[in-house]
Amino acid sequence: MSKKSVVKFWRALSGGFSLVEMLVVISVIALLMGIILPALSRAKSAARQTICQSQLRQWGLAFEIYAGENDGFSPHIDGLDRQGDNKPVLPKDWADYFGWIDLLPPLMGEKRWRDHKPWGYPGERTIFQCPMARLGPGDDYTYRPRRNGFFSYAMNSCLELDENCWHHPQDTKWPMPSFLKTSLIKMPSRVILLFDQLLDPRFGYDGNKVYGDAGKHCGSYPKSFSSRHARPGGLLGGFILYCDYHIEWKASVWKPDWPDDLEVPPREDADWYPYP
Repeated sequence: MSKKSVVKFWRALSGGFSLVEMLVVISVIALLMGIILPALSRAKSAARQTICQSQLRQWGLAFEIYAGENDGFSPHIDGLDRQGDNKPVLPKDWADYFGWIDLLPPLMGEKRWRDHKPWGYPGERTIFQCPMARLGPGDDYTYRPRRNGFFSYAMNSCLELDENCWHHPQDTKWPMPSFLKTSLIKMPSRVILLFDQLLDPRFGYDGNKVYGDAGKHCGSYPKSFSSRHARPGGLLGGFILYCDYHIEWKASVWKPDWPDDLEVPPREDADWYPYP
């Protein structure tokens, strides 16, 4: 075989591309990546949303089991997270030993929150945290979330208003019981039990201002609701576990007439109070 024939044969085998052909191939690959990557991102987000809903269902089942075993009473809203490194010394704070984050996990084969140590509290990829939740910049917090623990789910603090909480002078039934009896809830399908809680301080008060206590406590109010789960079209919202143990997605829980710095909802609000 001549030298010229060998060169032709090698070129045929190597399948060389011209510059134009290379540019066409690169463009096609870029187009495919532009189509595939967003689809993968949406699939990943959908999977995380499914996990979040599944975890809330597990918490709902634990709430239901606990109430069934304890004469219809719910666990306490708050836990020892409000005490910091100090143990409660006042009788009014002893109820924090019976917070939902300590009483419910054993029903799911999990360790109680208070049995963990600083720097070792449940973080990402645990049933305590929404898989979509992410910590924000450290300087924006009023506490140390990695050391003291953080909560991307919160129980509705309006389910109990005792001497530890807010006193509504217009409420003739105050104080409400420290441990709520579920049979007292007038509209369980409407009353919020557990919800996606804000974890990134930059998006506090429905995205209106920085909220340094984001994720600090396991019981909170509407200001702590987080919109982090996207629906088709890009609208963000959060999941809510209601007192009848069903789950819904909502874009927001904030009412149009509420001020930006609202702490506690009006006493007549039927979404937050067991018997408004």
